[in-house]
Amino acid sequence: MPRGITPRQPSRSGRQDKASRAKERLVKSSSTKTHSSKSGLSGAPVDPSTAKSSKTTAKAPTSTLRKAAIVTKGYNPIAPERVSAILERLDARYPNVVCALHHDSAWELLVATILSAQCTDVRVNMVTPGLFQKYPTPEAFASLQPEDLEDDIRSTGFFRNKSKSLVGAARKIISDFGGDVPRTMDELLTIPGVARKTANVVLGSWFRIADGVVVDTHVQRISRRLELTKNEDPRKIEQDLMQVIPRGHWILFSHQIIHHGRAICIARRPKCSECPLENLCHAADKTWSTVDIHKSAKP
Repeated sequence: MPRGITPRQPSRSGRQDKASRAKERLVKSSSTKTHSSKSGLSGAPVDPSTAKSSKTTAKAPTSTLRKAAIVTKGYNPIAPERVSAILERLDARYPNVVCALHHDSAWELLVATILSAQCTDVRVNMVTPGLFQKYPTPEAFASLQPEDLEDDIRSTGFFRNKSKSLVGAARKIISDFGGDVPRTMDELLTIPGVARKTANVVLGSWFRIADGVVVDTHVQRISRRLELTKNEDPRKIEQDLMQVIPRGHWILFSHQIIHHGRAICIARRPKCSECPLENLCHAADKTWSTVDIHKSAKP
């Protein structure tokens, strides 16, 4: 083979390996010095507790500033002043609102409220006149079998369950309460088809007894939009509202919010530009706003 073109063979002395190991040691040494320099310990081993403390100290000013900003902002959605402002504006817009279900007695209101579950008040008001003409008293309902009522209330939906509730409620009222709708929450809750919402409607709208707050779909949705509660369960929402709304407003507040939900604060597209509560509301789904939006203020 001609001289000068012999392929180079790996060194048997291991010089390449030595060079590679030397390079690795150099890189490692440089990395160690850099880390030591950053830690401020001049090459000494880093104490984990010291490093943690240093990290915490670095974050402290940001945390302090954030807390200070919250205190400075001072926003409290359930502050008495804000709640009072909401109630005053509702009073001005809906001063004399009453229950939308048509009735002439506690029994008729109880029946109408049971029928209103998953149904509009308009539809219930179309059904009840004929129903009460046909069966004018609890005794008349009690004499029926549930299936006898089904055709009369079919258009309200869930008519089989509602028929059972109405007949059961009539029989319970006759057997345990002498034919009169009871006036206490505990007694009302023993009646078939009656939960706290129905009991609150009857107590508040007929007997004028403020034992709780009616929480229907409108009250549930708008109370969350106004940040008066963060709960989704109606029972918990009621308890939250009872804490922030003065007892004297419990009955009227529910009627006002229900009317407000139908007229202005419509679920799919609220009319925020027409709302008397607009600058007190920070709801995340507002269609128009003059105030900051809060992500937590959602229906």
